[in-house]
Amino acid sequence: MKKDIIKSLIAIKQSEIPFDVIDRDVKLPLNRKKIITIPGVRRCGKSTLMEIAINSLIEEGVPRENILWLGFDDERLVNMSSDELNDVITAYMEMYPNTPIKEVHLFLDEIQLIEGWEYFVLRLYKSYCKNIYVCGSNATMLSTELASALRGYPLEFETYPLSFNEYCRFKNVNTQSFTEQEQIKVRMAFDAYCCKESSFPEVVLTESKTEQLKLLHAYFDTMILKDLAEHYKVSNIAMLRYFIKRIMANLTKPTSINAIYKDIRSQGLKVNRDDLYLWANYMCSIFMFLKISKYDRSLVKEQKSLDKYYCIDNGLRSAVLLPQSDDQGKKLENAVALELYRRREPWDKIYYYQGHTECDFVVQRESTVTELIQVTWDMTNPDTRQREINGLLDAAQATGCHSLTIITQNEETTFTENEQTICVIPAWKWMLMRNLTKE
Repeated sequence: MKKDIIKSLIAIKQSEIPFDVIDRDVKLPLNRKKIITIPGVRRCGKSTLMEIAINSLIEEGVPRENILWLGFDDERLVNMSSDELNDVITAYMEMYPNTPIKEVHLFLDEIQLIEGWEYFVLRLYKSYCKNIYVCGSNATMLSTELASALRGYPLEFETYPLSFNEYCRFKNVNTQSFTEQEQIKVRMAFDAYCCKESSFPEVVLTESKTEQLKLLHAYFDTMILKDLAEHYKVSNIAMLRYFIKRIMANLTKPTSINAIYKDIRSQGLKVNRDDLYLWANYMCSIFMFLKISKYDRSLVKEQKSLDKYYCIDNGLRSAVLLPQSDDQGKKLENAVALELYRRREPWDKIYYYQGHTECDFVVQRESTVTELIQVTWDMTNPDTRQREINGLLDAAQATGCHSLTIITQNEETTFTENEQTICVIPAWKWMLMRNLTKE
């Protein structure tokens, strides 16, 4: 009976090829003879990346019947055991007896719902098929857990909500035109992307503001209830929700978990201090937040310093928190942090600098700091301007880096200060420069 269901699901998915999807900037590799894993936050478009890869395979001449896609979130497969996973291969062989399994491209969506799935994938890779793609929206698909489960076999392609370039593509905004009218549209699109809307693909394609908010609240609740509470066995849901909101409210600032703990206890509420530290790590593990440490040449001092937390989506944060007066600057810095992570190579590290002054981002490639970045909404206030400049100069002296950038909402200029050249660039333009941090 299960094999009949599997055959039907495979055939239905094959009938949908080529998929009607909007292109993304990140491309999954084809024919790499590896297990390709796609970790990332819920609803950021991981399955869509696999569909885009299939479209590319078809364009290269791979027959449709050589594509085996199976989504394990179908209710008829919910009670499937790991012992029954072999039915996937036998069902496919019965459908296409003349197609060698080694020539098949296997796409497994939400397979984490089947306990023991990783051993099945490993056996497939070793014995049958070398082109395997795995993704899912559960915390068991986290990168660290995948690496452990699959014993070093996979190539990882972290996925994030839409970049500004992708957002413009989804909104049909032309980013290649140099006319004044088109550039005005791009700037307006960026203000919406940064400060008013979400970058989750489904939300971007939803026109109703009410429906957008419903989707974002549903994402948030699922992350808390499924990815955090259920997966990590957190029972104090109300306190967990409050703690996450506190982290969100302190966006872009060094965050003291201990200070939050003391504040909670001062309100007469009970919580374990160690639990808060664990929750902070869990939130980053499920990609709800990105964590950035303080730059320090001493590893010991670096590990003892306070971390900054950046939210995976400005729209998600806005849906959860009440509007704040200084949100524009925070949202801009948050958007820049996300873009830096999108551009990051596996050997790159991103820090913040704090000495006599502060610098928002220190980009380090292997052992060399390659770029220092300040983010501010505008620099019309002389005090703000000098603060941003001083932060860069202080960080430059500490790191030896001479690539200094200030990202603003719309200002653009280049000037020299203390024999250092500082580039001021509008955020929308910087976001569209895809290889800015790459040599």
